[in-house]
Amino acid sequence: MMGTLESFRLDGQVAVITGGGRGLGEAMARALAEAGAAVVVAARRAAEVEAVAASINASGGRALGVAADVTDPEAVEALAQAAVDTFGSLSIWINNAGGSRYFGPLGGISARDWDDCVALNITAVVTGTNAAARRMTNGGSIVNISSLSAQGAAPGSGHYGAAKAAVNSLTKTYSRELAPSIRVNAIQPSTIPTETYMDALSLGDDDLPALLERKKVPLGRLGRPADVAGVTVFLCSPAASWITGEVWTVSGGLM
Repeated sequence: MMGTLESFRLDGQVAVITGGGRGLGEAMARALAEAGAAVVVAARRAAEVEAVAASINASGGRALGVAADVTDPEAVEALAQAAVDTFGSLSIWINNAGGSRYFGPLGGISARDWDDCVALNITAVVTGTNAAARRMTNGGSIVNISSLSAQGAAPGSGHYGAAKAAVNSLTKTYSRELAPSIRVNAIQPSTIPTETYMDALSLGDDDLPALLERKKVPLGRLGRPADVAGVTVFLCSPAASWITGEVWTVSGGLM
């Protein structure tokens, strides 16, 4: 029988992390590798994913960097196959790539910005999940990165909140359709000031104290990528073998 600490290990697992070149994706890639998984780090910028993979390999892990645009179905298929070709199997898939270049009221969003948001935050989840599931011949775990903005009104980010609400719905449907061999869960973080988040809102480090004050996080600090990475490792591990179809909130107490 597997011991408690051993049940959190990912030895022998092979993971793909989209949007893995920085921020949450990089933190998840490093955490999964530290837990024993071989990781395929994917994002559009080749230099970033190659640097993350090289760092993991230098630390004794196993990693491959793959440049891939998750809005291109052929690229997603190639990414999934690269994991199998390089490491022999695929058992973990993290749909992390997401975001939006538009910030403003729904009444001002262009058709292009809306379509781009849907393609990156909804369609890519379907494409990635389907590509992964076809290759998870011995079962596996899929984790979708959602957002707390999916839970209610999101002025300025209504399109993004709607997309992430769709991700939560997809998570629950896939958890039924892919059971019992593949588990599907989601994580919805609140404010984590990654580089992408800061750039999107034109914020600098000096703005963080005011941001914390405005958010009024019950646990008294803003989130860190490691907060999400730890939950990701758990959800992909044998310790979570009886958990599927759940949306985990990682928010410091915000609801």
